[in-house]
Amino acid sequence: MNVFLFRRYLLFCVSLFVNALGIAFITKALLGTSPITSVTYVLSMFTPLTIGQWTILLNLLFVVLEPFLMSRQELKSDLRMYLLQIPISFCFGTFIDICMHYVLFWLHPESYVYMIIALLIGCVILAVGIALEVKTNAAMMAGEYFVNVITKRFHGEFGYVKLGFDVTLVILACLLSFIFMSGIYGVREGTVVSALIVGPIVHFVSPYYRCLDKWITDPAVQKEAAMAQGKHIVITIAREYGSGGHLLGEMLSKELGLKLYDKEFIQLAAQRSGMDEQYIVKNEQSIPSFWLKCILSKNSERPLESSLSSDDVLFVSESKIIQELAAKESCIIVGRCADFVLKDYPKVLKVFCYSDVASAVNRCVEEYGIARENAEAEIKRVNRNRVHHYEYYTGMKWGEPHHYNLMLNTGTIDLKTACQLVKGVYQGLEKV
Repeated sequence: MNVFLFRRYLLFCVSLFVNALGIAFITKALLGTSPITSVTYVLSMFTPLTIGQWTILLNLLFVVLEPFLMSRQELKSDLRMYLLQIPISFCFGTFIDICMHYVLFWLHPESYVYMIIALLIGCVILAVGIALEVKTNAAMMAGEYFVNVITKRFHGEFGYVKLGFDVTLVILACLLSFIFMSGIYGVREGTVVSALIVGPIVHFVSPYYRCLDKWITDPAVQKEAAMAQGKHIVITIAREYGSGGHLLGEMLSKELGLKLYDKEFIQLAAQRSGMDEQYIVKNEQSIPSFWLKCILSKNSERPLESSLSSDDVLFVSESKIIQELAAKESCIIVGRCADFVLKDYPKVLKVFCYSDVASAVNRCVEEYGIARENAEAEIKRVNRNRVHHYEYYTGMKWGEPHHYNLMLNTGTIDLKTACQLVKGVYQGLEKV
């Protein structure tokens, strides 16, 4: 086995234990367990089997049901991941019991305050484990794989299918509790809290795992990627709405003889992703809600590149297009988080355009044909969408000066002057 693949599996095993520890903390807080273990916890309350043993049995049930929702070709092409669910289920269930009965044997919170503290600690630990599991990209637990299969089978949106799956488990847990124990046990406010906050915590924790990239990635792969870089100069333009970023790109395109990519991404992304162009026009560079997106997607154990969420598929498609363009030719790319996608590219000139509100309003009215009374509200709306989209997918702050080579205030600097400034820096890069 390749040493780097072995390291990924090793970290995956660590993530399983961390996940189990987080679930144990949440469960022992006595405020209800996480949605994914709600059924197994309730079953353990009125049967001789433990929560870990029921977790193994439930996960194995998912494994048995999955082939009925998959085509023969899908099962054959994903056989390794499918079969890995079996040992993972046994390990995960065993880890839960170890954490419940041996690691956290001392945890018996009596006051509500201590219960809340234990619950929050458990949510953080669970988020740390999920983020590590995603980083390893080595395998999947049965519950996640089952949701993935359902999503593909019925062509659903992964986040909402996952939400429906979790809600179904919680409802089933309530029914079992009511039927066999004449009341609702094991599902409480802690179940809701863990469902709402684990995803956002995963989002904020994930960027810190970038330190593992070199340890789990073959240097030969990194060298091959590096050799494909550095032949061309790419100008990326991030911009506030109404700051004239696209107009600046057009000027630079004529001045430097470089191809400009902005609206062209719509057709390119449609061809790559198979999505409708109208959907891309409406949804690219925005997400429905930062927190909703975190709740729906960041509980997922799949890396972004393998996500079935339409937003993620679109981002990954555009990112690959950006990388291909950079390898193909010197060019100008407007938006699409291109400064982040090309963050390791040696010859990239990152520009950020911003403007005062009055100047942005005037440009929206004069250049974009927006009614003056609606312009300021539209500026705030578009900028808010861009902030949420950028910060969700990059984990960095949009408009942070340290991320760019040039910060241009196009409210006080006219676009012709801004064009000459960028041209000067570009010509300097040509000499390197």
